[in-house]
Amino acid sequence: MAVPADSNHDITVRLSAAGQPPVRDGTPPERVISVLFETGVEEWRRGWRSSLGSGPAREAIVSASDTTRGATATTQIVPGGRLAYTTLDASADLDRVIDAVSSHVADVEGETPSVIVDDIASVLTDRDVAATRSFVAALRGLVDDVVVGCSYRSEVAAAVRSLFDPTDVAGRVDHPVAGALDRLRRDDPTTFGYVRRHWSEAREGIERCTRNYPQSRQVHAALSDPETTPRTLGAALSGLVRLGVLDTWGETVGSTRYDLTAYDPDRMWVIEAVLAASSGGTGATGESAATGDT
Repeated sequence: MAVPADSNHDITVRLSAAGQPPVRDGTPPERVISVLFETGVEEWRRGWRSSLGSGPAREAIVSASDTTRGATATTQIVPGGRLAYTTLDASADLDRVIDAVSSHVADVEGETPSVIVDDIASVLTDRDVAATRSFVAALRGLVDDVVVGCSYRSEVAAAVRSLFDPTDVAGRVDHPVAGALDRLRRDDPTTFGYVRRHWSEAREGIERCTRNYPQSRQVHAALSDPETTPRTLGAALSGLVRLGVLDTWGETVGSTRYDLTAYDPDRMWVIEAVLAASSGGTGATGESAATGDT
């Protein structure tokens, strides 16, 4: 699968740890190519009825979830031209999926369609991260707008963290971390504000610090060009402890020591994703988010 050199088009990740990713949130584009790894064509088409509006004006579907069909791809066009679909066997390699998407892109006149991937988690499970990265990059090279759904679970967490930047995540995030952030914002808006503002330096300090049980000043010393002070970084680290990203070490009479052996990078990534998705909006963590900025 050749990866186009120009793959700097928009990508949006829709994340859910409890059910089907909400890839159809918002107003649907006029023209869509839907790539299905987990959902059947009929089930997918029925799903548009519960989304905003009546679905796209024109849709092409590439179904790679059919376990009954042979190796030959089949394409059908529904009378009226509003729907075309290509059915592949579930074992089809990603090159063939890209070829099918590319053929539908070539058939569209005028406005370039958007691409929706129902769920990338099964691709990450069945293929390796490198193959999935090439697949996503190839989609980005074909169209300007790609929406990728991801059922977030423990077995794919590290792969998701490797594949996507948390700032790619948009919309509501259905994950327990979102609830934990909301509770922190409600119960302790000041600490929430430190986490929201300084999570990046907190993560950098945690990952660069060579001590297992450092104080906040020692984590701060690992930063190359910090905007935080040891005190403000310590407040952010305290919030991350409450969010389950790391722990404190024992009972100390002096400054708090943080247990970096308990650091959970996957949970940290989800926190970043929830904050990125909610920045400037309302809903989970978005309401009154600036309260704690001190």
